[in-house]
Amino acid sequence: MVQIATPDEMFALGKRIGALLRPGDLLIINGLLGAGKTLLTQGIGKALGVNGITSPTFVISRVHKGDIPFIHVDAYRLMIAENPTFSFDDLDLDTERESAITVVEWGGELAARLADERLEINIDRIAETRVVTALGFGPRWEVFFI
Repeated sequence: MVQIATPDEMFALGKRIGALLRPGDLLIINGLLGAGKTLLTQGIGKALGVNGITSPTFVISRVHKGDIPFIHVDAYRLMIAENPTFSFDDLDLDTERESAITVVEWGGELAARLADERLEINIDRIAETRVVTALGFGPRWEVFFI
């Protein structure tokens, strides 16, 4: 668990996490609106040499080109859809995932089905402070701490 007081700290945390990633990694980031999910993702992207990351809320998924492809999904609209399972499965994320790093905002249980090995990051807001916790699944993430 780490407490984040400023947007710059959230971005820096993303860069620290991004420096540890490798192709095939799946990160699921959950938190309320305005918690800092996209800012954390921008820091991750920066560590991977990817700039220009914005929230893909309306397009749902973007693939950013880089040394390692970076798939950024915002599943918010899928989670509020009448049939979110069908819509999420339509993204066909597992076809590109093995050679890319995938970050899913608002992924929850649907994104967790993509991989047994994954890192789930939760951002809670307490006033102006963010509390970030991470839970790793599988051998790849069993000793990950933030």
